[in-house]
Amino acid sequence: MRFSLLAFITLMATAITSSSHAADGPLVFVSEFVAGEDGAIQAYHFDSKSGSLTATERNGGISSPFFMALSPDHQFLYAIDAEKFGGPENGEVAAFAIEDDKGKLRSLNRQSSRGTASCYLDIDSSGKTVLVANYSSGNVASLPVKADGSLGEPAAFFQHEGASVNPKRQKGPNAHSIIVSPDNQFAYAADLGIDQILCYRLEAAEGKIAKNAEQPSTALAPGSGPRHLRFHPNGKHLYVINEMLNTVTLFDYAADSGKLTEKQTIATLPADFDGTSHTADLKVTADGKFLYGSNRGHDSIAAYRIADDGQLSLIEIVPSLGKGPQNIAVTADGKWLLCANMPGNNVVVFAIDSASGSLKPVGTPIESKMPACIILVE
Repeated sequence: MRFSLLAFITLMATAITSSSHAADGPLVFVSEFVAGEDGAIQAYHFDSKSGSLTATERNGGISSPFFMALSPDHQFLYAIDAEKFGGPENGEVAAFAIEDDKGKLRSLNRQSSRGTASCYLDIDSSGKTVLVANYSSGNVASLPVKADGSLGEPAAFFQHEGASVNPKRQKGPNAHSIIVSPDNQFAYAADLGIDQILCYRLEAAEGKIAKNAEQPSTALAPGSGPRHLRFHPNGKHLYVINEMLNTVTLFDYAADSGKLTEKQTIATLPADFDGTSHTADLKVTADGKFLYGSNRGHDSIAAYRIADDGQLSLIEIVPSLGKGPQNIAVTADGKWLLCANMPGNNVVVFAIDSASGSLKPVGTPIESKMPACIILVE
């Protein structure tokens, strides 16, 4: 009985400590896109009351870590890892176990991404399949996840084909992202080089994807350059941010077939802007009220209100407070937005007004060497 009581007290103390930490704010991982031994995944603690970031653990020696994905149970982190990003050799996907609430990572293994300039990762809701998009080689692959969080060899691989209207940017396929639908039935890949969103059926139990015969692809306006994708929390709408035309396009999503139906395209830049700019990332708040997209060149974040039918209306476009806003993240409570200005070498925190959706910078930007991707562990 003594042992049981002691074990219970220890368990409760651990639970209270963990709960207290979670209440203060999430753990944050930021990949620092630097080649060789200087590459790192830096962990921070985020204070949900003040909006401040405090560095906790630097996981170094990870060459050119770019995009990352978090397992559904928050036990494992996956990251693009490449000795030379965009070189002739295939990239790798690295698997890590998250060791503690300070963000210490333990390397599990690495597997080939089956492509070059690997640029995006996602993981399905069962935690059994990691998906990777390879930009330069224009293909996508799926990797099964083992029980210990490590990765198996790629189980499926698809090479995209075609070209589009821009002779400099669209000579061939450039797979820029791949995400899983909220119902875990489909995976969608945005291909900048061919102006298409390609649809795959997800076979999560086997770590595989297969072509969706009912609607294998959806075309966008020529020269759009689709980059990143994001589903609305209600599972009825899909948004794509278009890098080359600086727009966001809304599609309705049919869960039975995977079919996408285009409904709206809206600009991310002011009408009077005549400089060079390319969009990067987009996120939707968990309550489905607001969408945010980043502009590199104009160096800003566009904020939109989302109507009941998924349509967007512009709220404002605010400076990102750094050069080249590469990636953004929104906290689960919808109160904070974090922005990684990659060539600007900083991470900026913005407070989100819950009523209007407008953004207000908080505190001083955090210095970070080539921050490429932000992951919140909430």
